[in-house]
Amino acid sequence: MKPPPFEYIRPSTVAEAVTAMAQSEEPRILAGGQSLMAMMNLRYVFPATLVDINDLHDLVGIDAARDRIRIGAMTRQRRIEVDPDIAALAPIFPAALRHVGHRQTRNRGTIGGSLCHLDPAAELAALVLLMDATLEVTGPAGTREVAASDFVVGYMTPGIAPEEIVTAISFAPWAAGHGSSFQEYSRRHGDFAIASAGVMLETDPEGTITRASICIGGLGSTPQRHPEGEAALVGTRGEADGIATALDACDALECIADFHGGPAYRMNVARTMLRRALSEARSGMNNGRGQA
Repeated sequence: MKPPPFEYIRPSTVAEAVTAMAQSEEPRILAGGQSLMAMMNLRYVFPATLVDINDLHDLVGIDAARDRIRIGAMTRQRRIEVDPDIAALAPIFPAALRHVGHRQTRNRGTIGGSLCHLDPAAELAALVLLMDATLEVTGPAGTREVAASDFVVGYMTPGIAPEEIVTAISFAPWAAGHGSSFQEYSRRHGDFAIASAGVMLETDPEGTITRASICIGGLGSTPQRHPEGEAALVGTRGEADGIATALDACDALECIADFHGGPAYRMNVARTMLRRALSEARSGMNNGRGQA
């Protein structure tokens, strides 16, 4: 398969990229290209212009500090996966990234590209929601910040203007010693998830959960935070009753059907992934495997 004809532009600065996006007809950003090129070859998308931002080296890098982590949008997924500071401060990132495609695709795929593609089963999209991350977005009017909850607006639809470019992602690490887990089920390793669950937990010295974050991926048209499940856990010690309430509350989430199975099947998978993630996150705190 071959893609339809398109104009190719390779800017050397963010300003040039933004100008190209604003002046082009039906533009698309080319970052890692792991999803876009396949979709073009299959004639699922028909961009008139490709704006290749692989020369924008200012958008590459990880700045990890105790109070804030900032990741440039063109940072390759594999670099994030193996970064020791990310592993120490936000261990759920490498845990989730190991589910993303295969090492070869993670070597090329970027965090910004995955977020803008916004597949409902995408692990990185679930993580930015889970972490309450902020996305830095640059357009003709300058740079602005977009909360992850405002960025994820619909099926493969990021909440930015067509001429805007995601330039970085930032979030605050959780407290030292927190527990986290990312669980996913797919037909084969590297396939899109039928359902996934990311969990983060903090406790007080007595072991009572004081903070909880849950995000479910693959179940609906977008990754979804699970506030009812979070509320069911806070104030408990992670006992069976609280976990059962969190699992039952999944009924409030959007659940779609596809060729993998109907809503009942997908919901059952999501609940199983959430149960496993809650167990591992709680165990991680008890056994000292949380954040260093």
